[in-house]
Amino acid sequence: MFTILRVFFKTVVGILALIGFIVVGIAAWLTTFFIWPDITYLKTVPPKRTAFMEFRERQWASMNQKTKLHYTWVPLAQISPFLQDAVLISEDDKFWQHYGFDLAGIQEALEKNMRSGKVRAGGSTITQQLAKNLFLSPEKTATRKLKEALLTLRLERELGKKRILELYLNVAEWGPGIFGAEEAARLYYGKHASQLAPEESCRLAAALPNPIRFSPISSSRYLDARAKVILSVMQKRDKGLSIWQDLHNSSSSEAETENEAPPFIPALPGGPDAEDAPSGQ
Repeated sequence: MFTILRVFFKTVVGILALIGFIVVGIAAWLTTFFIWPDITYLKTVPPKRTAFMEFRERQWASMNQKTKLHYTWVPLAQISPFLQDAVLISEDDKFWQHYGFDLAGIQEALEKNMRSGKVRAGGSTITQQLAKNLFLSPEKTATRKLKEALLTLRLERELGKKRILELYLNVAEWGPGIFGAEEAARLYYGKHASQLAPEESCRLAAALPNPIRFSPISSSRYLDARAKVILSVMQKRDKGLSIWQDLHNSSSSEAETENEAPPFIPALPGGPDAEDAPSGQ
């Protein structure tokens, strides 16, 4: 009897020790992601490379593709406000209100996936996409999603909304080897990101969900329709389009020299002037 009890207690102690080990391991792993990787430098320093850029480079190498990576950093002030708004409308319309997660968007995505029987929508916010692009791989696993969630909370806590948007627009993929708004504007439209017109901005935003398949300058019914919807939302909200149109018409009536640059697009009225979300947006 004593032997049986001793074996029983040893078994219980062993199980408890194993559970404790697992709990400590999970706690240590979670703690690691609350302090690593270091993201404080992102407050002032642009990333030289992102995890997703490195993933693409490995992918090109495995397929013997000599694709060149194009990546040029520019401040948010040098990115067309039309592109900023078009991307927010397309990718994360509640960006200024949520704290990294759009619960309504996630629920809507789940319902779409259940109706279609396939994973067609993800409901990821811009902050979640930024976390994945900066630090993680594109694999679709529960572990990666957990890491993404932890990093999303840290990005929202450590960085302001404007900085998150600035980072995202500079590292987002816009085609084979094309990263960031400045390179996309140069390669597709032959101009700086600050000079993008509303229609060009909407087409760039429309291509974001699948930039390898859909080029902003391609003739695609899907991309045409998506860009029109984004532009329609911008028009309803009057996102500075009337001001831009007045300047555009005025500049078009004047004689322009061959080397004269297009007029700089003004800041949108009602845009965020602080790190926090503007009230009423």
